[in-house]
Amino acid sequence: MILNKEQITSHNQSNFDKHDQSFDFLANNLTNKGHDVENILKKVGDFQVAIPSWALGAGGTRFGRFSFHGEPGTLEQKIEDVGLIHALTKSAGAISLHIPWDVPEDAEKIKALTKSLDLKFDAMNSNTFQDQPDQKHSYKFGSLCSTDDKSREQAIQHNIDVIRLGEKLGSKSLTVWLADGSSFPGQNNFQTVLKNTQDSLQQIYKTLPEDWKLFIEYKPYEPNFYSTVIQDWGTSFMLANECGPKAYTLVDLGHHLPNTNIEQIVATLMMKGKLGGFHFNDSKYGDDDLTVGSIKPYSLFLIFNELVYGMENNPQNPYPAWMIDASHNIKDPLEDLMQSLEAIRSSYAKALLVDQKALREAQKNHDVTLCQEILQEAYLTDVRPLLERARVSNGGALNPLDTYRHLEVRKKLVDERGKHTMATGL
Repeated sequence: MILNKEQITSHNQSNFDKHDQSFDFLANNLTNKGHDVENILKKVGDFQVAIPSWALGAGGTRFGRFSFHGEPGTLEQKIEDVGLIHALTKSAGAISLHIPWDVPEDAEKIKALTKSLDLKFDAMNSNTFQDQPDQKHSYKFGSLCSTDDKSREQAIQHNIDVIRLGEKLGSKSLTVWLADGSSFPGQNNFQTVLKNTQDSLQQIYKTLPEDWKLFIEYKPYEPNFYSTVIQDWGTSFMLANECGPKAYTLVDLGHHLPNTNIEQIVATLMMKGKLGGFHFNDSKYGDDDLTVGSIKPYSLFLIFNELVYGMENNPQNPYPAWMIDASHNIKDPLEDLMQSLEAIRSSYAKALLVDQKALREAQKNHDVTLCQEILQEAYLTDVRPLLERARVSNGGALNPLDTYRHLEVRKKLVDERGKHTMATGL
């Protein structure tokens, strides 16, 4: 299913009067405060977030998975779903593939389909956290960290194969997340598995094309509950440095212990020029993979405040690769993703409104109350009219979720694909 511009434009018409009033009011207020509204609109309109190929179907838990009707049963259908989201939001201009869940049978055909939907390929994601039906050696006790040479060599080769596939598709980066670790004391020698992981990553790094990046994720626990080999940002940062200048840390919002100061981690990594990628989600307890901004919207804003500052003041850090990494266990996946995109862009727009000059002066004067007021001034601004104008200017929907439901997209996907289809890889 493909949405054409006329369908979206037609639905927009009935809401333009209300939008114009809201936008004019906001724009005038922001202009009076010294903000360059056109510049903010451009930055918000240009902000693109990749959709991972595994996020188009219903997720699940250790106890079960409840399928959602009309799920994409092929990689082509997943790409088409990202195309639907991008047509409505104009902020999901890339797809990130998970291998081996979504290996293209014909790379050129997949590239052509992606291009036709105004999409590109973001980071490639390797999977050595589960055994595949045809693999020779198990990852039960680790992959890149494994003390079994053959399992480790197999995992290294898989990552190299993912890079080669990514070259064919036009990707420019590889994301490595490891489930490697231990569930019981004494199970692993900490130094041995860390050294094995470092050696493995260095071998993978040597095969990177010149214009590629390696992103190294970290996670404190799960699926192993005693130790994870790459358990925190410091270990990831260290490993990235050991690999070389094209290796970076990737921050996933869910991969932290409760109440971790993620914005400080972001600031530190950007100052060191090592924040390469960012995965968005939200959580109450751990790696809950909930809709972005559904639980901790103010924390998301504070993180974006540091991201915006870093992008303005840390030229040593590359422009980060953005991606949503959530699990849509009970919501329509496309609706969930659109809600996440709205929350991400909203936090970004609010962070752009922070008066950084006034904030620095207040910090210099140790005026803690004023520091809070400056942040709250930006956070409490209703930026939805800005997001609407940015979308419409790029040909998207004033209200993507409302348009999606008005056009009965999910019903049409069910009619086209059937009720009991299941997304690949889940």
